[in-house]
Amino acid sequence: MGVSARELAAPVDSVTFCLSKGLSAPVGSVLCGTREFIKKAHRIRKLAGGAMRQAGVLAAAGIVALEKMVARLADDHARARALAQGLRKNPNLRLADDAPATNMIYVTLADQITESAWDVAEKLKSRGILVGKVDERRFRLVTHCWIDDQAVEKTIAGFNEVLAV
Repeated sequence: MGVSARELAAPVDSVTFCLSKGLSAPVGSVLCGTREFIKKAHRIRKLAGGAMRQAGVLAAAGIVALEKMVARLADDHARARALAQGLRKNPNLRLADDAPATNMIYVTLADQITESAWDVAEKLKSRGILVGKVDERRFRLVTHCWIDDQAVEKTIAGFNEVLAV
């Protein structure tokens, strides 16, 4: 978006974000707010059974995510736009007209396709392409640090092969 996290969070009292979504940490979220707010949230978390012991290894992964992965998010977003642009050329797929705002792309099978998203996903899987199925007609594709330009091209080609373009 070209906007700093500080600017996005400026008008709110607290913010949370996930370290595993796009930042490649195995688990974890960060809750930010005033010292008083965090103290209260920490107490509520403990009351709800949310304490973790031996969490240092996971915390280390979170630190790596924050220090190394944030700067490369723009690459994921650029690849998502390239993937969406390529998939839009397939007449058997429907995408929203605007480019994806993040690294997630939602793709719907066109009305003339009689196969389900599950059927198409199985055919893609046999070509080494994994996609998420949202429902009977819709997919969710996500670019991340392990998706390079070659994987984007392979995915576009795979959809074109499976949906006979």
